[in-house]
Amino acid sequence: MSSRPLDGITVVSLEHAIAAPFCTRQLADLGARVIKIERPGVGDFARGYDERVRGLASHFVWTNRSKESLSLDLKQEPAQAVLEQLLERADVLVQNLAPGAAARLGLSFEALHERFPRLIVCDISGYGEGGPYEQKKAYDLLIQSESGFLSVTGGPGADEMAKAGCSIADISAGMYAYSGILSALLLRGRTGEGSRVEVSMLEGMAEWMGFPMYYAFEGQSQPPRAGAAHATIYPYGPFPTGDGGSVMLGVQNEREWKQFCEVVLQRPELASDPRFTATSLRVANRDALRTLIVESFAGLAAGQVIERLEQAQIANAHVNDMRGLWQHPQLAARNRWRDIDSPAGRLPALLPPVNSNAYAPRMDAVPALGEQTDDLLQELGYTPGDIQRLHEQGAV
Repeated sequence: MSSRPLDGITVVSLEHAIAAPFCTRQLADLGARVIKIERPGVGDFARGYDERVRGLASHFVWTNRSKESLSLDLKQEPAQAVLEQLLERADVLVQNLAPGAAARLGLSFEALHERFPRLIVCDISGYGEGGPYEQKKAYDLLIQSESGFLSVTGGPGADEMAKAGCSIADISAGMYAYSGILSALLLRGRTGEGSRVEVSMLEGMAEWMGFPMYYAFEGQSQPPRAGAAHATIYPYGPFPTGDGGSVMLGVQNEREWKQFCEVVLQRPELASDPRFTATSLRVANRDALRTLIVESFAGLAAGQVIERLEQAQIANAHVNDMRGLWQHPQLAARNRWRDIDSPAGRLPALLPPVNSNAYAPRMDAVPALGEQTDDLLQELGYTPGDIQRLHEQGAV
């Protein structure tokens, strides 16, 4: 097996929920050894979100493969001593505990840097250090709301705002933590010194809201909520077909608009209709245009509409559900699925989306709570008697 980019890198993670686990799973994909610290008997509370994957939680299975689970009660001194030994060997510490919790445990970057100058510390929080929101609880939907994401997502009615169907704020923070840690490892390679990486969920989402923010620059109106359609380009969204199906399509310029009218709608005169001769006019008159498109598609099956769209070279897509994604022919054709081990047996898992001709990503098991505890303690030099006492004390 060829060497992976993070082979030899050890990550210790005090993580729960989604943001930090998603970050560290991606580090594990690249070969890092990720030691996940969990509370004895309870573990990462994401383990209990649901039981959809043969009794395991869907979020947990997604974000925790290729890790080792070590149960530690960090309120007890013997467990703190174990963590200290781990940090002596670690390259990275990741934590997304409640605001201030890591510092109270003596795990601030400043405290750790004195003892472990090469250690990289990544702190993930809802709102970041300092400011009036520092201590606020910050779950994914709350950050979607605070970041303005809800205000531009969903239907046009006052009560039709919609959250994203996945944990987008957690994902954003996890991605920035992941890239920040990679940057810190590169920097340490030049300086020899570890550094602090701080990521807030709000700032991650605010970055992703750049388009609607600038669209509303200096008090201008923000993009309207338009359901599954594009707010500022039309036609760009789903349209019903005569067989009860639905087709997603997008027309983004005047050449495509002309082709759409001639080949797809088979109404070439609409290309020069003064209501529709520019993107802004098609947006302003979207209700009238939608009526014309729906009428044209009413006598066609979804497959026939897609055939016309392909002939006209108009971008289009199926409106898939989760079953459609599991069975997607492109994922199958590109051999994107692998089987991984878990406490519930073998499970399918997608390869990471970045492909390399130099190495294969790591695709190892989802761990049971505390599965590697005794092995890790033995690796640190604890005797069987020591390990038994730690269990009896409830420290592990």
